[in-house]
Amino acid sequence: MNPFIWQRDNADAVVSEARKLVTRQLPLDARRQFIRRGLTLGGLALLSGCRIDDSATAEAALTRISRFNDAAQGWLFDASRLAPTYPDSMITRPFPFNAFYGESEIPRVDAGSYRLEVTGLVADKRRWQLHELRALPQHSQVTRHICVEGWSAIGKWGGPRFGDFLRAVGADLSARYVGFQCADNYYTSIDMATALHPQTLLAIDWDGQPLPPRYGFPMKLRMPTKLGYKNPKHITAIFVSNTYNRGYWEDQGYNWFGGS
Repeated sequence: MNPFIWQRDNADAVVSEARKLVTRQLPLDARRQFIRRGLTLGGLALLSGCRIDDSATAEAALTRISRFNDAAQGWLFDASRLAPTYPDSMITRPFPFNAFYGESEIPRVDAGSYRLEVTGLVADKRRWQLHELRALPQHSQVTRHICVEGWSAIGKWGGPRFGDFLRAVGADLSARYVGFQCADNYYTSIDMATALHPQTLLAIDWDGQPLPPRYGFPMKLRMPTKLGYKNPKHITAIFVSNTYNRGYWEDQGYNWFGGS
């Protein structure tokens, strides 16, 4: 059974599920203490092959559990299963701002000089301008953003499907990972199956208008099948690779897969 029950349309149930995710995505220090204090004599000792009573061993056990969790979520992922969509009347207004910095630190990217860098396992490595992204087939969705902090909000996002973009640049669709660098120094990476999911968008619009800076101008990745921290904003570079990459929050202990 998929542990991320995206099929539930009841908002309270979805938020309740999101709160459960918080305990699965505890920050590194809290998770390390949980391992050391609660599971020293339990299953993690079997996984690590030794006592979990020091930081190095706890770290190793945590890494093994996190990798196992990522693999399990990847195995359960169904590229044909869609996240719920909602009517415009359910859009959260104002939609919350959320980042690892305050609103006064939102990066200001100039639309005229913006160029999206594309590297790695792709045939066409030219840089893309915003008007070229708008020339691709555009799609719109009203979906729920679920934050690991325990809150959720419904937003309307528009832009080309990421899968269409990857095909347009001749990406190797058998590659394992797609990574992102952002103007706010954020970075993350996702699996190729999620990149090709039909609801994964390169969002350049919000609620029918160009994406505002507070929501990620000039472009953010919108994936309703992932938790919020996997949806990077202010994207400046995309790379396709077979090399395992992590991310800003993942390097601080969050699971890499981060979704259903």
